[in-house]
Parts: sequence; C-alpha cells; structure tokens
Amino acid sequence: MILTVTMNPAYDMTYRLERLERGRAQRVLSVEQRLGGKGINVTRVLRQLGSSTCATGFADHTFAAAASDEFPADFVPALPWVRRTVVVSESRDGTATGLWEPGAYVHELHAVDRLRDRIQFLLPELHGLVVAGSLPGGVDDNVPADLARVAVAAGVPTVCDVDGPALKVAATVPGIVLMPNQDELERLTGVVAERPEAVVTATRPLLDAGVRAVIATRGAAGMVAVTVAGAWSAELREPLAGNPTGAGDAATAAVIRALAADHEPDWPAVLTDAVATSAAAVVIPVAGEIDLTLRDRLTPTVRVTRLDAPAAEPPQ
Repeated sequence: MILTVTMNPAYDMTYRLERLERGRAQRVLSVEQRLGGKGINVTRVLRQLGSSTCATGFADHTFAAAASDEFPADFVPALPWVRRTVVVSESRDGTATGLWEPGAYVHELHAVDRLRDRIQFLLPELHGLVVAGSLPGGVDDNVPADLARVAVAAGVPTVCDVDGPALKVAATVPGIVLMPNQDELERLTGVVAERPEAVVTATRPLLDAGVRAVIATRGAAGMVAVTVAGAWSAELREPLAGNPTGAGDAATAAVIRALAADHEPDWPAVLTDAVATSAAAVVIPVAGEIDLTLRDRLTPTVRVTRLDAPAAEPPQ
C-alpha cells in the first residue's frame, strides 16, 4: 500500500468558461468541485494506475468524511475549516488561472502526534509514502521531514513534495526523494538552473549530503532526475497545451509507484513514465486525473538523455 499525506487539503473548484476577460461579469459554462490537495491528487492518480492506496493528513470532520466515502482515508480532524482552490479554465485555448486560498490554522495541541501515530501504525503495510503540499498554520516546518525520517528508517521509499523552509529541512533526511519544480529548486539551492546540466550541478550537494534522488519537474521542458546512479533529462517531442494544475502530482504518483515496486529502480524508465503520466494529466481540466490512453501513447515518444554528473565531493 502507498500512503499519501496532505496536511493542507482543499476543495478544488474548476470554473470553465470560453475566455476570461478581466473587469467584466461573465457567465461560467460549468463548475466542478472535488476534494483536493497535492497528496489527494497523487492518491487519485495511483488508484487510476491500479495501486493500493490510503490517504491521511489534516482536515475538518466534513472533509474527512467525504474523503473516506471516496477512497481509503484516515484524516486527523484538526482543521476548523478546509480552504478552496479555484482554477479558471478557458476552453478557447486551454489557459488555466489558479487562485489559492490560504489554509486554516491548526490549534489542536496534539494534532501532529496523532498524525504521526497513524503513519507509525500503518508502516508495516506500506510500500511507499508521499508527503506533499503546503502546511497549514500552526504546523512546524520540520514535520514533513520528521514523518519522512520515520518512514525511511523503516525501509519505506519516501517522496517529499513540499516547498520553502519545509523543503530545506526535508533535504536533510538521508534516503529521501525530493520532487521540486523549477522555482522550488531555485529557492532550495540558490541556483538558477535553466538547463538540465545546471540542475545536476545544483543538486549534487544534496546527494552528497544523503538525499537519494532529486527529480526536478520543469513544466514543458520535461524533468531531470539526479541520483547516486546517474543523472538524466526527459521530455516530450512536443509539449501539450492544457491545465498544468496537478501535472506534478501525477509525476509524483508515477515515481512513488515505481519505487514501491522496486527499491533499485531503472531511473530512466521511472523518468519516462513520470513525464508521460504528467503530460496525460495536462489534458484533463481537473487535477488528480490522467488520460490513461494518452499516457500509453506518449510513453514511447519520451526522449531520455543521460547527463554527465559532476564528481561527488570527497568525504571531509
């Protein structure tokens, strides 16, 4: 089973209209609401791919009950309310505009302990763990790293997709897999890595410090994986237009699925699947879903290039 952790979930609202025109009242063609948050998006894609999953994290009672009705879930009801994220999807050209509400504040004193207990209880059944998304107020930046450290120590492959100070702390966990986007990677390393080779150089110190792998998602430019076994870039021959919201979560689902199946994975194959799965999410208007047929069709077209990794620093 693969467990996903979403500490700041959301109700994902998608408004579809022909074209967004600022400063004007406009009729919305359709509205869709679903439970969301990065870890929940990963859960949905994993279930599409046939993986056994469970979702946990923080929520309010209403959200927790709705999640349990839709998929295996065990959320800690520690939030007073759950935020909304709004995506305005324009049918004319596929442009998507996102509006993210801030999360609620966790006031419950033992909320993190209760979440840690849930994960600890499930560890013997786990083949993979994903900690993803932002943190609500009141949750320390160390929490994602603490959860990851427990899982890695138990031999459970762990992917962390967080940002800011939480990502910096997570990068200190030996054996962890990090999946930052380009902006997150820049904030983590302080390096503007516009080319794949620059990503390798920027992330080398992280691997020297014990990180198992860094898989940098770069939007239409594809992805770069830097591991102790080597470094590779991968991209589609032609990027797809559409809604990028959730594409990174689809990539995370592909990566943790591969790690759960094989502790010593074929990294170029992992990267190929991640790129194809991510692209198959772009054509779907809502996050947390992929076009399985398109994924199968795109997989053989993904171009993978081995990158020359700089030599590791000698131990001090």
